[in-house]
Amino acid sequence: MRKHWFIGAGVVGITVAYSVTAARPLAPERLEIGQIGSATDGSLIFAAAGCGSCHRQDGTDALAGGKAFVSDFGTFYAPNISMDVDHGIGGWSDYDIANAMMAGVSPDGAHYYPAFPYTTYAKMDPPDALDLIAYLRTLPSDATPSRAHDVGFPFNIRRSLSGWKFLFAGTDWVMQDVDTPELERGRYLVEAMGHCAECHTPRNALGGLKRGEWMQGAANPSGEGRIPSLHPDDLGWSGGDIAYYLDTGFTPDFDTVGGEMVDVVENIAQLNDVDRDAIAAYLLALY
Repeated sequence: MRKHWFIGAGVVGITVAYSVTAARPLAPERLEIGQIGSATDGSLIFAAAGCGSCHRQDGTDALAGGKAFVSDFGTFYAPNISMDVDHGIGGWSDYDIANAMMAGVSPDGAHYYPAFPYTTYAKMDPPDALDLIAYLRTLPSDATPSRAHDVGFPFNIRRSLSGWKFLFAGTDWVMQDVDTPELERGRYLVEAMGHCAECHTPRNALGGLKRGEWMQGAANPSGEGRIPSLHPDDLGWSGGDIAYYLDTGFTPDFDTVGGEMVDVVENIAQLNDVDRDAIAAYLLALY
């Protein structure tokens, strides 16, 4: 009898563990399934979200992936997100793509690693997500296979990411008090699209962002130097300085943008002055 009890308890435990660690997909009601997004508007979402910076191969428009992201947990490689049916996302539905972007869940129900900034995109307005998807569908396909991540045990157990998501993948805003439309727009661009914090905010031992040190600089995952703080006390720039830098790549001292920020500036320069001013207003409000 006792043996049967232990076996039964074990089965129940395994079932519960399997259920708890299962990926939680995006609620379908968050999207207006069947609604067609605007590819024209989506091109600006694509720029604001920095999709090409990670997924575009150098010198081409093909989103074939391959860029390496070194971390303490392994090396992650940006996948092919072109419209190739076999090696990209050409066979995915709009819901599949939105579910990946906003919930970090693949079409087959697996967790994505948070090197993919779905914790940021989770805050994206559904119409913007559909516009972005419409734009992605206009881009050329590429048959380059995605490279497998180089991640060892135990981090290669994707089901364990359910716990990580529970701890760090909330959709609440970091900046809670926004009292102007400009500041609200800046918060949206920074916290829901630009994923600036992914680089400029330090992480804890589990790889979660330290929200109490938001935008205060972080160690470079590559081990080379430090990513600077964007906190106004540390940056020391005016709103005009920030907006000008994001438009031209020139600092107030007439130094030029370098490294990973080259792509960021090229992306944000495609937005309008109002959006760049909103980003600047957000950064200056980080107290």
